[in-house]
Amino acid sequence: MAVFTFEDETTSPVAPATLYKALVKDADNIVPKAVDSFKSVEIVEGNGGPGTIKKISFLEDGETKFVLHKIEGIDEAKLGYNYSIVGGAALPNTAEKITIDTILSDGPNGGSVVKLSIKYHSKGDAPPNEDELKVGKAKSDALFKVIEAYLLANA
Repeated sequence: MAVFTFEDETTSPVAPATLYKALVKDADNIVPKAVDSFKSVEIVEGNGGPGTIKKISFLEDGETKFVLHKIEGIDEAKLGYNYSIVGGAALPNTAEKITIDTILSDGPNGGSVVKLSIKYHSKGDAPPNEDELKVGKAKSDALFKVIEAYLLANA
């Protein structure tokens, strides 16, 4: 298995503590409210802390799909959250898992800087498909913007 690492950074007008609370602590309630295509979030293993696996069901192209999301670590003091995609529609056949390490910090004008480190754990040594990476990033960015808009509208 090879591991390919990608770094990304974005800014948000939402304060770090508010964004962290929405994305980590209240995500199971906020995401289905903010994103019409999300249908449910259920814990299939664990108690909500590290090691917990959640099944997130959503509607895409007229059919219900799911993603298995495993919580790897939570660092409230540093506003950090680490999770892996370990199964379902968002995990390409060429990947064992995709791990996302997120850190939120103070950004311009009271907003946030969101730093991501994405680790693609491939099956074998083949690098990830560039088109799949672009599609995954676009979906992730769109989801983030919808949640951000929800938070700004409901602040």
